[in-house]
Amino acid sequence: MRNHIAAIIAGAVALLLTHTVIAQHSHREHEQEQEQEQEQMQKYTCPMHPEVITDHSGNCPKCGMKLVPMKEKKRRTSNAERPTSKVGAMESPAIASQPLRDPNRPCHDQNHEMPADSHSGHEKMQMEMHSTIDLADPMNREGSGTSWIPDSSPMYGRMFMFGENMLMLHGAIFPRYTNVSTRRGDDRIDAPNWFMAMFSHPFGDSTQFGSRLMMSLDPLTEGGRGYPLLFQTGESWQGEALHDRQHPHDLFDELSFSLSQKFEHDLSTYVYFGYPGEPALGPPAFMHRPSAMDDPDAPIGHHWQDSTHITFGVATLGLQWSRFGGMKLEGSIFTGREPDEDRYDFDRPRFDSYSGRLSWNPTRNLALQVSYGYIKSPEELHPETKIHRTTASAIYNLTLGHDTNWSNSFVWGQNNATEEGKTQSFLIESNYQRGRDTVYFRWERVQKSGHELVLKPFDESEIFPVSGYSLGYVRDLSHGNGIDIGLGTQFTINDRPDSLDRYYGDDLGYAFQFFLRIRPSQHSHGGHEHSMNAVAGMEK
Repeated sequence: MRNHIAAIIAGAVALLLTHTVIAQHSHREHEQEQEQEQEQMQKYTCPMHPEVITDHSGNCPKCGMKLVPMKEKKRRTSNAERPTSKVGAMESPAIASQPLRDPNRPCHDQNHEMPADSHSGHEKMQMEMHSTIDLADPMNREGSGTSWIPDSSPMYGRMFMFGENMLMLHGAIFPRYTNVSTRRGDDRIDAPNWFMAMFSHPFGDSTQFGSRLMMSLDPLTEGGRGYPLLFQTGESWQGEALHDRQHPHDLFDELSFSLSQKFEHDLSTYVYFGYPGEPALGPPAFMHRPSAMDDPDAPIGHHWQDSTHITFGVATLGLQWSRFGGMKLEGSIFTGREPDEDRYDFDRPRFDSYSGRLSWNPTRNLALQVSYGYIKSPEELHPETKIHRTTASAIYNLTLGHDTNWSNSFVWGQNNATEEGKTQSFLIESNYQRGRDTVYFRWERVQKSGHELVLKPFDESEIFPVSGYSLGYVRDLSHGNGIDIGLGTQFTINDRPDSLDRYYGDDLGYAFQFFLRIRPSQHSHGGHEHSMNAVAGMEK
């Protein structure tokens, strides 16, 4: 009954106020038209791949993450372009004012702007997480030390935002059983590992402070002698040079600080200090190359290419020009002496060596570098030795689709050492990952002296070419859920000249291993955190 009375009263009021109702109805229609127009203007983007823009919701065709609405920019962020959310894990991508490209739109329309309203307008957003070394670099480009990897490289880590401060966590551990043949081989259970934290804080619009900490529990898991690896050389244990074993890394592998500054005309510069740290010499260290991150072993050419990645005392000055993808010129002074046998201490800084490196990323998929360094007295057992090292490398990374990536590296290194002359090393790596499955390959050939291989005195001055061919496979048992746990196996064949048979025996040199590979996922689908996609996610 009350409903009938209410209907009668409403009808009477409608008859008396017809012109008012009509006016209100017209106003509502106008509002609905505006809402429909706004919905048509609404664009969606991927938090991980902001170049993906669509006019409808759904999933990203590259990584599968749910597309999020592009929001109108309310205020200007700092030049570091990080969200100023409350302390906690990152909940939304950082915002930049530069326009994004839509891969689904024709090329001639790529510069078309979104319509703007009469007041603040709509601006396109670009997620741009910066390198902790140089705020002019995207995070994806950051390798070990101040080196570069391709911008398209995946990163496996966890990122957190604390206001404008960014914290990125990386790491990997390989619990395994390995067996190496020949008289100089060995078998054991061990677990090579490393862990890393990267932090950055912006000062104003064009200045950034960065710091990094990298540690390893190798002194516990590998002991003083390290793990068996045929033809590997370098460093010492109990006063004797190591051979056919990879030395353990120090507890502190990097403790560095950097300050970067952006200028006009696409220029930026930075200073980097590490104790320990990595000078501008060689390619990114092997564990930070996308092509090598699933291989538990160090390359046997490590001390021809990237062995200076743990140096107690490094100061680097870099100048970058952002045109043509990015060019960078760096110079370093550093300590030439390799870490001593005490893996828990901080060695004395000497700053008696120097290096220079030219890096160029001509495209998102390619990173090139050439470098030269003078290394004074690297070996504690032979302090008179001096090395002139020259390197060149090309790293190519290609994203082939959702959760599919292919990465390749070519590295050349030459040592011109006192009394030994010039010796060469070559390396090719390839890593193909599709979903839960990864296949990787490494080939290398290195010229090593009898002195390096710790042979008898009458063979010390001879140069022996040695090679390694490794093939590995990893199947992820846990994938994309915050932590990837993969079950892997690897088989290696080593080649050597017959003149080394007196030391290694007549049998074929080979090694096999079974391992778990444990590391953070490439990204997380959780609501409050995004684990960003290499240092080692996050791209322009």
